[in-house]
Amino acid sequence: MRSILFRICYWVFSIFFGITSLPLLLIPWRKPLMLWILLYTRVMTWCMHYIAGIKISVTGHEHLPDGPCIIAAKHQSWGDGFVMFSQFYDLAFVTGNHLEKFPLLGGILHKMGAIVVDNCGGAKSRSALMSDAMIKARKEGRRILIYPEGHLSAIGERHRYRKGVWHMYRQFDCPVIPVATNLGLFWPQQSTKLNPGHAKIEFLESIAPGLDKQDFMERLEHVIETRSLSLLPKEIRPAEALLRRD
Repeated sequence: MRSILFRICYWVFSIFFGITSLPLLLIPWRKPLMLWILLYTRVMTWCMHYIAGIKISVTGHEHLPDGPCIIAAKHQSWGDGFVMFSQFYDLAFVTGNHLEKFPLLGGILHKMGAIVVDNCGGAKSRSALMSDAMIKARKEGRRILIYPEGHLSAIGERHRYRKGVWHMYRQFDCPVIPVATNLGLFWPQQSTKLNPGHAKIEFLESIAPGLDKQDFMERLEHVIETRSLSLLPKEIRPAEALLRRD
């Protein structure tokens, strides 16, 4: 029953906020839309807590610098985006071009200053990461969210970390904040059933600029995957996350 009620609220609020955001697209400034998106994500996290029964704890804010940074997060659930956006007023983010296919969403993404990349990866994605939207976000001192796997990962699994986060790290010379989570226990991937419980999202110690590609990628993947696994109950915790190459 909780899952059904949450799904109803999910679609009602998503449609409401989507339609009511349209007038904000006509305003020259981005900030009114970003405040509306912030309110939307906080409403959704409220619904996750009080309707779906998922209590959310977000810790480690002390690791976030005052200036620009790259937030590289584990991606286990559709709820990840709601939680991350609810923490920041003006968060830039990297997203796949598949979202542009949804009605109205393309215009909202553009207005928000999203960095839209080709889902297939490769040179086109790297080019998009160095796009005007990315450069503008960096100049404005915005925090930039990226999911380095480029996929939703089931509990206990991981996908190969893509190199886009490395190119951002090198190009913009700012710290990277890894993020671990166990939210997939309670809102599993694209499942319609949500499970009540205590979800944890942790901002981990920052990775300072200056590492070479191999050291950076190994360190980023190690800290995110190790900490995410440690947030799982012992009875289902694997020794290491199963790597998927798809």
